[in-house]
Amino acid sequence: MAPERVADGVEVLRLRPPGRVQRLTNVYLLRADGRVVVFESGSRSMTPAIRAAAQARGGVDRVVISHAHADHRGGAAGLGAPVACHPLERADVEGDGGEHYFDYAKVGNPLIRALGPGMVRRMDGGPLQVDATVSEGDRVAGFEVVHLPGHAPGLIGLWRASDRLAIVSDAVFAFDPFTTTGRPGPPRLPPAPVRPDPEAARASVRKVASLGPDAVWLGHYGPLTGDVAGQLAAVAEGA
Repeated sequence: MAPERVADGVEVLRLRPPGRVQRLTNVYLLRADGRVVVFESGSRSMTPAIRAAAQARGGVDRVVISHAHADHRGGAAGLGAPVACHPLERADVEGDGGEHYFDYAKVGNPLIRALGPGMVRRMDGGPLQVDATVSEGDRVAGFEVVHLPGHAPGLIGLWRASDRLAIVSDAVFAFDPFTTTGRPGPPRLPPAPVRPDPEAARASVRKVASLGPDAVWLGHYGPLTGDVAGQLAAVAEGA
C-alpha cells in the first residue's frame, strides 16, 4: 500500500502480514533532515515495503521500536539502520520479543491458543542489536517520547504538541488479535494475554488522554478522532 499522509512530516504505511488478511499494522515514516525515522517496523514480511518507501524519501536514518513484540520489531532487521527503543524494552528487543510474559492460557479460542505462538514467530525477524535508547521526554523527529507501559514494560509513544498528534502504538487497541476475525472495532485496552500489567495499561491510556490529543494513531487500525477524550475514558474503564 502507498504511504498515507497523517500530518506535516508524518506518513503511515498500513501493511498486512501474510496469512492475516484481516489485520493491519501501521508503520510510521517521520521526516527528519532529508531522511526518514521509521517508528514501528511491523512484521518480517513488511521490510521490502518499508525500505522502498523510505528510500523514496531519502533513506532510513534510524528505526525506533515502540516495543519488542514480533509484529513491531519484525521488519527492522532487514532495514540496515540503527535501532533505538526504551531502556526497559532493550532486553526483550535483543531477546525473545517479550514472549516470556505472553499468557496464551487467557486466549479464549482454543484453535488460536494452539496456533498463536507459531503465528507470532512467523512475524518475527529475530533479536535486534539496540544501538541507542530513548526515554520519556527525549525528542524523535520533532516528537516527544512518552512512556506508556502495560502492554509491554518499555512501550513508548510519540507526542507532538504543536498539532496535538499522538502516536501511541499498542497502548490502545482497536481489534482483538486473538479472535478468528480480528476485525476492527471500538478502541479498547490491550487484550489480556498480552497485558502483563493491567493497571499500568489503564494508567497509560489516562496519560494519553491527559495530553489532550486531537488525533491518536495506533499500532493497528485507527486513528481515533472526534471525541478522543471520551473514547480514551471509555478505554481506561473497559475490561
